[in-house]
Amino acid sequence: MNKLKLFSLLVLGSAVVLVSCGGGGAKNGGGTKGRFTSKTGWKPNEQKGWFFTGKQQKQKAWPGMVYVEGGTFTMGLVKDDVMHDWNNTPRRMQVSAFFIGETEITNYEYREYVTWLKFVFPPSDPSFKEIYTGALPDTLVWNNKLSRNDFAETYFRRPEYDYYPVVGVTWLQASRYCDWLTDRANEKALMNQGVIAKDFYANDANNQGANSFNLDKFKANDPELAAYVNQQRLQQKSGIKTTNQRILAANRNATAGVVEKFRLPTEVEWEFAALGMQKDREYNLYQNKKPEIEQLKGKKGRKRGMYLENFKQGRGDYSGVAGWKNDGSPTTSDVKQYPANNLGIFGMFGNVAEWTADVYRPIIDQEASDFNYYRGNVSQQVVKNADGTFKKIESVKYDTLADGRLVYKGLPGQYERKTVADNRNFRDGDFQSSLDAGYGKAEDSSTLGYNMYNSPRKRFIVDELGRVILQKDRQSRTTRISNEVRVIKGGSWLDGAYWLDPGQRRFREEGKSFAWVGFRVAQDAKSAATGRTKR
Repeated sequence: MNKLKLFSLLVLGSAVVLVSCGGGGAKNGGGTKGRFTSKTGWKPNEQKGWFFTGKQQKQKAWPGMVYVEGGTFTMGLVKDDVMHDWNNTPRRMQVSAFFIGETEITNYEYREYVTWLKFVFPPSDPSFKEIYTGALPDTLVWNNKLSRNDFAETYFRRPEYDYYPVVGVTWLQASRYCDWLTDRANEKALMNQGVIAKDFYANDANNQGANSFNLDKFKANDPELAAYVNQQRLQQKSGIKTTNQRILAANRNATAGVVEKFRLPTEVEWEFAALGMQKDREYNLYQNKKPEIEQLKGKKGRKRGMYLENFKQGRGDYSGVAGWKNDGSPTTSDVKQYPANNLGIFGMFGNVAEWTADVYRPIIDQEASDFNYYRGNVSQQVVKNADGTFKKIESVKYDTLADGRLVYKGLPGQYERKTVADNRNFRDGDFQSSLDAGYGKAEDSSTLGYNMYNSPRKRFIVDELGRVILQKDRQSRTTRISNEVRVIKGGSWLDGAYWLDPGQRRFREEGKSFAWVGFRVAQDAKSAATGRTKR
């Protein structure tokens, strides 16, 4: 008995020691306030110092964005590949937390964009004339040689279609929209904080051409912004009380609540968000991977027997019979007409298919990356002048769309960037991934631009009226896969139920637009990247 008591005391004493050690670690490691001391001896954000990180703030969802908690899941199809595409076999993937658009970008939102371009870069100025016209959707995508359709004249402009998804937008145009949205959202956030005057647009001088606001100039403390940035309010928002403007400028990135960059969602993010499995699980097991077609029908009430998504039921049947319209929409519909998924995201299974950020390849290389997978990384860096300042875009450069229009690569006043690494072909398409690389042959300067995919080459000519026309490639080609094709996810009003499965994937050329393809935006969720949950 005495031995048992002694053993108990020893165990209890050890536990006290362990708890004491762990308690000290938890005190120093838990939370963020008061737990960190710089090895320089300076306290974080010490007002007499020179380095400031600003106030730590929890990242909030921007209006119209939905938070998606990251996690692991099985990407791809989990049932028979009846089309024998073999491009979506199951694979395990990890996704970080992110935000995604509650709906697709609407006609209203896209008209905001092109109206701003027309206001700031008027087409009447010869140096700007292509900026506005190149950003407009191609309304001719609604034209059909054997169908009467007035959408080409009404769909994008009429207020009745304000909250319908914008279509006729290429991948290139959608990407430019994301960049523009990043600047406008940060501009509005800084107005709300009082850093920029709320009557900013009342003064035309602020918003003429290259003088317009962009995040590049704000982060770099560009002298152009000095005239309308309220430095005093900036100091108040950051909690930095120093009067040394050089220190304040050096820490500009931490002095205001900058809105996270908008972008197109990656393929793996889009599929993960569409499935919304985190709300349909038991402990750490997902209960359902694929939304069966039966689950897309209403079970009770007025919606009993009705399809809850907008898709084509069969040949010549887009909406159902008169008086009993199964989905009620012969073409596109309001972005919130049908129920959201478990996460509160609308339109992931129908209405319009959507562009994603990824370059298409038949195989998703899980061995190379199973974390936040994305094919399409093109690393760029800002170009500097001889005096060390950042070089701004003065002469606009353009990409050419399939319909012959020019779409800008960057707007005047933004910082010019150059490509330093292009990884779109990495491990699939480059010289090292080809049969030619065998038998000791190494990559050299002559193979740096190598592409093993024998896809059509684009060639444009200008006719006698000055129109840019895409020429048909008449060479013998074996594939349409290239670095200029992007992944499209989801079904549309023009598709059968087969394409409603989030695991399905298609591709189209990034410079073409379609009446059945739209897009939505995404953002990183930096402050929610880590943390344990158990519900």
